[in-house]
Formats: sequence, C-alpha cells, structure tokens
Amino acid sequence: MIFRFITLITFCLLLSFKFSYADNHDTETNIIDKAKEINQKVKERQALQNSASNQEEPLPLNDPFVGDGSLGGGSGMKIIGDSEEDKKKLSVFNYKLLGIIEGDQQMFASLVNEDGNIINVGFFEELTPGVRLVGLNSKEVIFERDEGSLVVINFKNQIIERKN
Repeated sequence: MIFRFITLITFCLLLSFKFSYADNHDTETNIIDKAKEINQKVKERQALQNSASNQEEPLPLNDPFVGDGSLGGGSGMKIIGDSEEDKKKLSVFNYKLLGIIEGDQQMFASLVNEDGNIINVGFFEELTPGVRLVGLNSKEVIFERDEGSLVVINFKNQIIERKN
C-alpha cells in the first residue's frame, strides 16, 4: 500500500511540474511584438543614414579630367622659349599631351588646349598652320615647324624645341 501511495504522489508531482513548464502563448506574442518594434527601429535608422549619405555634393566648377587654368603655363608645364613672340609662333605651347592612340595601320596623338578642347592629330596632319605631326612613340610626340625645327612634347608636358 505504501508503494502505491508513493507512486501516486510521484505521479502527481510530475504532472504538476509539466503544467508549470507548459508554453505560455502570451509571452510568445510579446516576443514577436518586441522583435517587430526592434526591426522597425532598425529600418528607421537605416533610412536616416541612407538619406544623409545620398545627399549630392556640389559639382566642381572645372572639369578635373581636363585640367584647370594652369594649362597655359605655370609649374605644370615647362616652356622653353626666349620671348613671347617665339611662344606665339610655336603654338604647340598651348597644348598638353593626353595620350597616344595606336591602331594596326595608323597612330594618333590626343592633345588638349587651354580651353579644354581635345584634338586628335594623325601623322602629317597640321595641328596649326605650319606645325604638323611627324613622329610618335610611347614617350613623346614630335611636331615639325615651317622653319625646319622640331618641337617635342612628352607626357611630363615638357615642350622642347630641337634643331632639325
């Protein structure tokens, strides 16, 4: 009889523990509500950060790929010429070398002037009257002037006059 009594008490205790550990659906919905609130706060923060980072910066007044007012002289370009008249005659001084375009059968030099206009010149084409392209290699372009002298522009934008 005692054995049955102990078994009955143990069984009742086990059942009472199971009922105390049963899932409570109210707490589960509270957790879901809290998760939704946290998710909403995170979305609001992300929206604020995106709106702050998407503000456009003002555009510069000059084109950074073309250059600025220093194209005509200054520290970026070394001009070798004695007088202003020599510089005007040698109109190549108004240009910077941008690149050399090489194809299977033709080569071109791409130059930019003080105004930012890009000019492509092929072999034996005149850049300006009396100045024509006579040589191209991977380091420099060579122009011939009417007087028989050569003008060389390299990628360091050094302009050098050579006697022919």
